[in-house]
Amino acid sequence: MQPQRSSWKRKVAGWSLLTLGVAGLILPLLNGTIFLLLGLFVLRDQHDWSRRCLDWCDRRWPGQMGRLEKLEAKAADRFHNSSRWVRRKLGRA
Repeated sequence: MQPQRSSWKRKVAGWSLLTLGVAGLILPLLNGTIFLLLGLFVLRDQHDWSRRCLDWCDRRWPGQMGRLEKLEAKAADRFHNSSRWVRRKLGRA
């Protein structure tokens, strides 16, 4: 995986997911664990502490982080292909 620059959009998304996760630990309507893990995953390239938490998760549940990274790569590829399709349809390709 390539190291990424600091991105304010990723930080906002990650911190929002972490906030939802904390709220989900208190409120019965949300599953806080999922939001916490997603927030950590989004922030993994932005903060060292997030990477350390995910490394712990990878040691605790081996193989799951690899599956999550493959899923992220697949989603990024689909997004890239769909944005290329939209640009082509708009005549901006």
